[in-house]
Amino acid sequence: MRLTLRIWRQTGPAEPGAMTSYEVRDISPDMSFLEMLDTLNEDLIGRGEEPVAFDHDCREGICGACGMVINGRAHGPQRATTACQLHMRNFEDGDTVDIEPWRAAAFPVVKDLVVDRSAFDRIIGSGGWITAPTGSAPEAHSTAVPKEAAETAFEHAECIGCGACVAACPNGSAMLFTSAKVVHLAALPQGAPERESRVLDMVAAMDAEGFGGCTNAGECATACPKGIPLPSIAAMNREWLRAAAKSRR
Repeated sequence: MRLTLRIWRQTGPAEPGAMTSYEVRDISPDMSFLEMLDTLNEDLIGRGEEPVAFDHDCREGICGACGMVINGRAHGPQRATTACQLHMRNFEDGDTVDIEPWRAAAFPVVKDLVVDRSAFDRIIGSGGWITAPTGSAPEAHSTAVPKEAAETAFEHAECIGCGACVAACPNGSAMLFTSAKVVHLAALPQGAPERESRVLDMVAAMDAEGFGGCTNAGECATACPKGIPLPSIAAMNREWLRAAAKSRR
């Protein structure tokens, strides 16, 4: 395959950026999208040019580091797939492919396709944890969890914090990410001690980071590679209202 790549190049956070065109040849349809970028970078290095900076780690759809916007869609054209698991068979020979970083004020560009997503870390740090006694690990199944609660917790625990929900949202909202973390822990008995403080603190931290407000556009759930459902946001709103009412008593 031969492709024309239009890639966002930006040397640093304070520098201007622009789309730059490159041509890649002999791309196998069985390559992953990141392997295709590796091929481009090998060619650039061979010519003495600066390679394209992009985040990656596990390349197995687990860590969420590989986030980028491909042809206007977070993680690319295939649903429920991270960019690292997207294969070049989803493109046609001769295609022009636009590749950009996440576009959100709370995710400033570091370099090229790399953005600073530490805002997510600060949201998690504000309340995404449970009280746990020190000492040896508890026996398996020592805390009974109803099946429905366990399924809800597992569904929301699948969030990998990639930021696709923010990149896809027209408002740059982090509601789906935050709701996944809140609902995951609220569903479990282990999360009960901090249930009220957790949602209040995490929503406050999210707002402080400069993420936009949610208008239920739904693009976040559509872009999520792990299928976190849109009703999670409503569930978090109920948690917040419950906690806010109790805090005012």
